[in-house]
Amino acid sequence: MDDAPSPYVNDTEFMELALSLAADATRHDDVPVGCVLVRDGAVIGTGENRRELSRDPTAHAEIVALRDAASREGQWRMDGVTAYVTLEPCVMCAGALLNARISRLVIGAMDEKAGAVGSRYNVLSDPRLLHEVDTTYDVLASRSQELLREFFALRRQ
Repeated sequence: MDDAPSPYVNDTEFMELALSLAADATRHDDVPVGCVLVRDGAVIGTGENRRELSRDPTAHAEIVALRDAASREGQWRMDGVTAYVTLEPCVMCAGALLNARISRLVIGAMDEKAGAVGSRYNVLSDPRLLHEVDTTYDVLASRSQELLREFFALRRQ
């Protein structure tokens, strides 16, 4: 999959930050996934996978970032927020992003095994739900895929 150019100028910049967070996750033996939440060009929340570190099955990058942003912003509603995630969100994370009312999602790599934003399911664009999210795919996808490949190759040795 090639890295698709984004119609939004700063998408690459914010995805670079998400990739940096993903790389940080490997330091505590977590799968390299990072998430950055942005409102009006400013970062309001960040997160990387922390399931192993926290021993918490819900400590996915998106959940960690949403908690960070909610704490900083003093509210749970993320209207006008764009989420940058290095890997397509799972069902839990897609549901959390939907319930937080984010406006837009930018995805790095797709997750053919567990993705819930186009691969396996399409949670964020289901018209039966109360909110829909504008989604951009494949921003720096090859970089995210490479981080994941390297991580799992080391684990298989």
